[in-house]
Amino acid sequence: MEEYAREPCPWRIVDDCGGAFTMGAIGGGIFQAIKGFRNSPQGINHRFKSSLISIRTRAPQLGGSFAVWGGLFSMIDCSMVKIRQKEDPWNSITSGAMTGAILAARNGPVAMMGSAAMGGILLALIEGAGILLTRFASSQFTNGLPLPEDSAQMPPTSPFGSYQQYQ
Repeated sequence: MEEYAREPCPWRIVDDCGGAFTMGAIGGGIFQAIKGFRNSPQGINHRFKSSLISIRTRAPQLGGSFAVWGGLFSMIDCSMVKIRQKEDPWNSITSGAMTGAILAARNGPVAMMGSAAMGGILLALIEGAGILLTRFASSQFTNGLPLPEDSAQMPPTSPFGSYQQYQ
């Protein structure tokens, strides 16, 4: 089974950064729409206006935060591929841990260790789920019993007889 072909490393960083921004902006927009609607004064006009204001102010910020995470993760992942000369799940797990640690560096070493552990565990779960899904999907397409050499030995596939009877 052929692996998903990814962009080469310099372009992968830009691609992942843009995808992360889009995901953060859309997801943040939906979340902020609900939050702005719920936390506004009564009246449908006030609720919709508050919802739109909340989307306009917070969704781009959330998209930017996601973009920083995605760009940093991709830079570390590309560096790991270059250093190790192979592309495997350990690169992603290490990149997630290092990204978490770097983004928490301003809060001190304890926060860095906690964020690194969470990033590594999260990426390990994602990579493990991807591997399990790939194995499960590929096991459905394994070859069954080999076909008999003589087509006359084949049992009929329907209650109406075999295909050869109608030729």
